[in-house]
Amino acid sequence: MFNRREHEPEYALLTGKATHEKNRYGKDIELAPEGSPLREEPFIVNGDEPGPNLLNPNRYKQHGFYFNADNCIACHACETACAEKNQTPAHIAFRSVGIVECGSYPNTRRLNISMACNHCDDPVCLKGCPTRAYTKFAEYGAVLQDPDICFGCGYCTWVCPYNAPQLDPVAGHVSKCNMCVDRLEVGLKPACVAACLGNALDFGVIEEIPEGCVEAKTSIPGFPDPDITHPNIRFQQMKTLEREVSRLDSVPVRYEMDDEKGRYVPSLDPKLAGRREWNLKKLLTSHEMAHVAFTLSAQAVMGAFLLAVPGAWLGIAPLKAFSESGAFVPTLWVMVALLTFGLFKLNMHLGRPHRFYRGFYNLRMSPVSREIAGVSAFFVGLAGYAFFALFDGGFASALRGLSAIVALSGMAFGGWYMYRLYRIKARPFWDHWHTGASFAGTALTLGAILIALCAATFDILYPALARLLAGIAAGGLALEGISIAALARDIAKAKNEGSTSWHLLNTLYGNSFLLRLVLMGGAFILAAGLAYGAIRVGMAPFVLLAALALSAAIIGRALFFACVIPTTMPGAYFWRNPGFVEHAREIGLARMPQMGIAYEGHHRFRLDELMTTIRETTWQEKWDQFRRIFTG
Repeated sequence: MFNRREHEPEYALLTGKATHEKNRYGKDIELAPEGSPLREEPFIVNGDEPGPNLLNPNRYKQHGFYFNADNCIACHACETACAEKNQTPAHIAFRSVGIVECGSYPNTRRLNISMACNHCDDPVCLKGCPTRAYTKFAEYGAVLQDPDICFGCGYCTWVCPYNAPQLDPVAGHVSKCNMCVDRLEVGLKPACVAACLGNALDFGVIEEIPEGCVEAKTSIPGFPDPDITHPNIRFQQMKTLEREVSRLDSVPVRYEMDDEKGRYVPSLDPKLAGRREWNLKKLLTSHEMAHVAFTLSAQAVMGAFLLAVPGAWLGIAPLKAFSESGAFVPTLWVMVALLTFGLFKLNMHLGRPHRFYRGFYNLRMSPVSREIAGVSAFFVGLAGYAFFALFDGGFASALRGLSAIVALSGMAFGGWYMYRLYRIKARPFWDHWHTGASFAGTALTLGAILIALCAATFDILYPALARLLAGIAAGGLALEGISIAALARDIAKAKNEGSTSWHLLNTLYGNSFLLRLVLMGGAFILAAGLAYGAIRVGMAPFVLLAALALSAAIIGRALFFACVIPTTMPGAYFWRNPGFVEHAREIGLARMPQMGIAYEGHHRFRLDELMTTIRETTWQEKWDQFRRIFTG
């Protein structure tokens, strides 16, 4: 338990004021009424259960931060106190100060925003985390996260609108603000609040306005839409700003006053409009290429299996003939190998790949857990179907049918949640039906081409089968093209970060985007020509079709990840500035710890740890060390 000093200053003491029963979103502020079983559960803080004399009288009420933006001078004392209290490395900060400004020289105005975790009423991080590393406690309403449970997928950093969860690229796990619950238990405010020089930060029962303040807004310029998570933070901002304010980081977003909503909403900052560029190398070497490999391989295999097996069941003559040919079983094993590759790439993308099994922990809420479960079931069913297809007989046939049912069920479940996990309100560019259409189009196109290439390899690509598969591939390409047009129509002028993502798609990666459209167009013309018999069927046309379609799919999926702009809090000139982070890593400045930037190193760290264990320990020590590394 936190050791409270004998003479704590008055500004560090937590007050006992609580007058409201519900917050402004209609939720009860009392999280565990008298007699609730939640009050009987022990609240262990840092391995220590407090005694009755240490309990805060408002322990079971929802607490939250209060930020008076007019008083913040950007001294960063809150950041320093938080880092000292939590012993975070230089590249991790649970609380950070961002900046927005407006006006023109010499009449400029600036607003500083100090932000940490808001311990929301509806914590999307908790619902999204596949490992159940997050818990919202009745004590103070704190949303706490256990880094030891986390396996480093980073999905919570995708869904949180406020940059609260911090993915450590070195350690390979996420950590975040813990509300300083150990201080709360002894009647002290969080360390960041106690350290604030300008009296800009305060803390207490939510909806209680601190002494000397008059406002309790739910939003200020630069703060994402509070309706996403119902955050437990309130603001005062009486300083008059212009109707448009800009960020100081490299994100091409500004904020405009929306009179209907009564708050500032994000839009494209025209001052940062760029020229059309390629950036193809940057695009194809990004951190998210593992997701590109997994989604494309999984969707291609799902599409191929859907055509090859149910297609034959439905009596579609060309597909039935293919399923009875000598190419069918080898095609199934090609599918198994391709999906194995995708799953391997996805697993190695984790910060702690040796703890992959924890991805099944949150099937009740997390779309990531459900995707993992569905795709795993599909993989097992596919492998079983391929294995039992090697044998004849009634028993093998029954097991083959059972495996097919498992595979199709896993495909439906996993494929749906593969789409749903990207429908994130904090990432408007993804939160559009284009995402689902793109995934379905890819499955049809690449799945049909995969079957065609396998059939051609065994010299059984007959005209009827070739025309059918080419037509399906053309349909998939058409579906994806229509969805891109709909995305452009809906998002280009949207009042959210989606318009900024569309801007990046047409400027920073503009030439790569055009190349993708040209490749798609060429693939569609070739597929349509094969489908209508205008082009002679053979191996060569389908190899060309595969090259065009696969290249377009890889570039398109890489753009999908590279161009998304989340609803993040503003950064500053250097700190929390994506442009500076990228620059510092390119020129080696990130090697200086004081820059607060780190290179990814968790995979290398784990390999070094394993090799050291193998070389320098006894057999018993080897076993103990391996058990520690792989089970935590």
